[in-house]
Amino acid sequence: MVLAITPTPRPHHHIPLHSSNNGDSRTHLHTHLLHLLNECTDMSQLKQIHAHTLRATSTTNPHTLFLHSRILHFSSLADLNYAFRVFNQIENPHSFMWNTLLRACARSSQREEQAMLLYCRMLAEGAAMPDQYTFPFVLRACAYLFALSEGKQAHANAVKLGFDSDVYINNSLIHLYASCGRLELAKKVFEKMRERSVVSWNVMIDSFVRAGEFETALKRFGEMQKKFEPDGYTMQSIINACAGLGALYFGMWAHAYVLRKCDGGLANDILINSSLIDMYCKCGSLEIAQQVFDRMPKRDVTTWNYMILGFAMHGQAEAALKYFERLVKKQTFAPSSITFVGVLSACNHRGMVNEGRKFFDMMVNKYRIEPRLEHYGCLADLLARAGFIEEALNLVTTMPMKPDIVIWRSLLDACSKQHASVELSEEVARQILESTGGQGGVSSGVYVLLSRVYASASRWNDVGSIRKLMTDDGVAKEPGCSLIEIDGVTHEFFAGDTSHPRSREIYRVLDVVKERLEVMGHDLVRE
Repeated sequence: MVLAITPTPRPHHHIPLHSSNNGDSRTHLHTHLLHLLNECTDMSQLKQIHAHTLRATSTTNPHTLFLHSRILHFSSLADLNYAFRVFNQIENPHSFMWNTLLRACARSSQREEQAMLLYCRMLAEGAAMPDQYTFPFVLRACAYLFALSEGKQAHANAVKLGFDSDVYINNSLIHLYASCGRLELAKKVFEKMRERSVVSWNVMIDSFVRAGEFETALKRFGEMQKKFEPDGYTMQSIINACAGLGALYFGMWAHAYVLRKCDGGLANDILINSSLIDMYCKCGSLEIAQQVFDRMPKRDVTTWNYMILGFAMHGQAEAALKYFERLVKKQTFAPSSITFVGVLSACNHRGMVNEGRKFFDMMVNKYRIEPRLEHYGCLADLLARAGFIEEALNLVTTMPMKPDIVIWRSLLDACSKQHASVELSEEVARQILESTGGQGGVSSGVYVLLSRVYASASRWNDVGSIRKLMTDDGVAKEPGCSLIEIDGVTHEFFAGDTSHPRSREIYRVLDVVKERLEVMGHDLVRE
């Protein structure tokens, strides 16, 4: 009988700890206590049973140890602090008991570090050795804390104890190394696995997606299909990979696969549908994103965020703000920090300065959301683009965190476009240099923007100095890059690129387009 204890308070009542025919039989007492334990519904009753177990049973009796392990298990589900008290009263706890606490700590927020300390204590005491069930919990805690060194030690210990072929441990190792940014180690573990499960493939594919290696993720997906049927977790990762690539054709195939082959409940899954909305928005198919959104029986705040961000991304500020109004009106979910990133981005794309100020104030004062760097960056960019450069600069210099180079560069870009004073532009450029330590890390775009400021002020000597500085520092202008998907294949092009196998044909077509534009009266040099 499985018990799920909830911490919800109920009317307290005492449990009858003795039955009329109890007698002196130890076996009968243990059976009776176990029965009461299985019928237990709250922590008050559990504590009564625990107290009686301590008073009326021998600590060395195997039946008593079993009772303690059940009490430990049940208390770990409802009151982890009490579970530790139970654990500390047990003499020589066996591996199952250690694992019970490790599992509870690893799965409980803010307890991951406690899980690692418990594992170290287990090794130090040496009475019970870690088994194949121990390491997944320990590795999970290490992954959450990005504790690479401790994770490697746990890995070495697992190998030493002969668990290097365990599928569950290897899956946890892949997740650990990928979470810590060591994808090459995750791949190494995966390649060495003699036996893989669907979870193994899912963790590896998801790791590639999170690392931005979208094409590799799709390639691995193709390999996986030869041996396993993808499940919901697989498809969510694949949809996210398509979103990252802007691969609409493959994304639509993944959507159709979910509808056709996966279990019925998956078609209505909030996470899957939210990922589909994100993918369609990033691929520019806003109408399909709307259709997915409208057909969802249930939504969460992430779903609304994807719609707001998607429309904002494509400059459709009015539509984005209408979704925000619908979200607020429903009052089912409170807007999140990410919601306001989308709202402020929408205002930024349309130059809606007053609305941007209003929403920023609403976020802080009504919803009590502490602004992050992204919020300050959106508002500063909005103000600067609209010509309120000094207000933007004041916002950036007074915010509680240090501005990053992206914010400073957006201000410099606004200075060059709004013909701001040279002194103000130079101050922003100086901040960029200081944020990168004065050398290295400054892209060619910063030099180009500053040279435009000097050019607009007819300070040609300074323009020449900037270009000489670029030459002396070996800074070359970064070529523009574009992506296009044709028949499910994503092609990447750079300005002046000749690496594509059909580049000659492409440039011949471009020459034809150029000639036709010139015939129609376009001056391509000036434009």
